[in-house]
Amino acid sequence: MTTARPALDPELRELLADMPLMSQLTPEVLAQLRQVPSPPVESLLAPRRAERRDITVAAKDGAQIGLSVLSPAQTDRTTPAPCIYWIHGGGMVMGDRFSQVDIPLEWLDQFGAVVVTVDHRLAPEATGTTLVDDCYEGLLWVAEHAAELGIDAARIVVAGISAGGGLAAGVTLMARDLGTPAIAAQVLICPMLDHRNATTSSRQFTGVPSPWSGEMNAFGWRAVLGDLTDAEVSPYISPALAKDLSGLPTTYIDAGSAEVFRDEDADYATGIWAAGGQADLHVWAGGFHGFDALFPQAQISATARRTRTDWLARLLSLPGKSGAVG
Repeated sequence: MTTARPALDPELRELLADMPLMSQLTPEVLAQLRQVPSPPVESLLAPRRAERRDITVAAKDGAQIGLSVLSPAQTDRTTPAPCIYWIHGGGMVMGDRFSQVDIPLEWLDQFGAVVVTVDHRLAPEATGTTLVDDCYEGLLWVAEHAAELGIDAARIVVAGISAGGGLAAGVTLMARDLGTPAIAAQVLICPMLDHRNATTSSRQFTGVPSPWSGEMNAFGWRAVLGDLTDAEVSPYISPALAKDLSGLPTTYIDAGSAEVFRDEDADYATGIWAAGGQADLHVWAGGFHGFDALFPQAQISATARRTRTDWLARLLSLPGKSGAVG
């Protein structure tokens, strides 16, 4: 019996027709996908005259975590800049610090923001809370070096896409519970939040070739959870488990109506509202997983990206229609 599911946006459906899709992810396929490099970041930085600084910070176990600080070209700025702390996507099992970095670089353009992107370790080589711990340690370093980086410590935004959105949510929960650092907002783009993979939307997009299917999602979660039992899974790993969503910074969540993560993302926004918090939730009709990252030229993608940027402009009290300001 075929499961009914929302139709794709017509323009996206046409664009997706030329993209090779699959429903399964195996260790062999993962090894092949990991060989595909991210687009050279230099091609994104050059027209912006943005500056890049690479540093490493120590993880809890002594491993070295790479960070890249991407800053607007030197100007006569007299006030500290907002910061976007970016966590990449890739199902917890692939990607690097420059994956999807074109998204936060738009905010470097619009707001003169400093973008810091983190190279956390990947599953299955790293499991449990290792990935979120890496991201948290990187964020601590940024907050502690805010003055040196020209960053306004009161305007640090944690943002991520897909698995990176889930890690951003976990980092934000961790920062709340540990009392540091201060986070002004979290931007969760089609975030991977629930290891149980048991919502209506996860069932709708299982057995369907897709940029990220229910089977692929199960593979990613098995990789990061390792030998953990359900009872041992921390909300920092799987934020949908968090029983208390109070005290979180204002939150932006978006997803497509035609993707695995639709329902867990809507549930997370509902949990924030139930706890008295602020969350903007956008479910884009006909959007598949990561649609605006894969096809930014599509009309629905441009609208989704512009809506996020306008939200950030209001949050940061900056005009969102001009060039870099702040």
